[in-house]
Amino acid sequence: MTKEFEDKNYWALILGGSSGLGLSTAKKLAQHGMNICIVHRNPRAQQEAIEMEFDSIRKTGVQFKAFNADAFKVEKRNEMLSELKVILGENGRIRTLVHSVAKGNLKPMLSENLPILNTDDFNLTINAMAISLYDWTQAIFNSNLFAEDARIISFTSEGNTKAWKNYAAVSAAKVTLEAITRNIALEFAPFGIRANCIQAGVTDTASLRMIPGSEQLKAHSWQRNPFKRLTTPEDVANAVYLLSKDEATWINGCVIPVDGGEHIS
Repeated sequence: MTKEFEDKNYWALILGGSSGLGLSTAKKLAQHGMNICIVHRNPRAQQEAIEMEFDSIRKTGVQFKAFNADAFKVEKRNEMLSELKVILGENGRIRTLVHSVAKGNLKPMLSENLPILNTDDFNLTINAMAISLYDWTQAIFNSNLFAEDARIISFTSEGNTKAWKNYAAVSAAKVTLEAITRNIALEFAPFGIRANCIQAGVTDTASLRMIPGSEQLKAHSWQRNPFKRLTTPEDVANAVYLLSKDEATWINGCVIPVDGGEHIS
């Protein structure tokens, strides 16, 4: 396997990298020689299993750092970046920032027996799943930690244009995420930063399984996908890898479907 990122002092900073798309992305980039920093938030009961996954990244021989901390608190973010700056040293830089945050409310708008969606639910979801991308981008930029040719990649879904029950807050967050990405792509371009969203197909992750009716979503996606299968985390990780390569330098401000053609049917 070609390790094109090896010996370049490149790092990937992955927000939400302990499972699902983020973890698969970390593994893929590490296999190609990129150093990895993961920010995640998990209880102690899950830590042993997570460390086993992290060990598989360490075994690739790259530098690795994980923070089990709240990515949405300003003081915590500043502490993590200060520590990471020391780890990177004078020459290390963040080539790829991956936003894989799944923290939001999946409440209905109307219900006789369940709590319904309110303004605070929208605010929490949009802040975590969208605005935090801008917060981290600004903080990394102000810390002078981006590489001269940097890539910012986040994950959206078909919920950006389609209405799914109980998905209103997350849908609003995805639309906001895409809008923020486009403006990052425009306003940070003079500093060598490219920003794109990946619109992943329906992927059987823990986040998907939290959505009411997820089994029906999976069945429908399987039927309409031209390849008759669901998207996998590895499919999405492969796309992040491609967008991180030198050859992807002219891809900027896009929402890129990675779903085997699921969106066309």
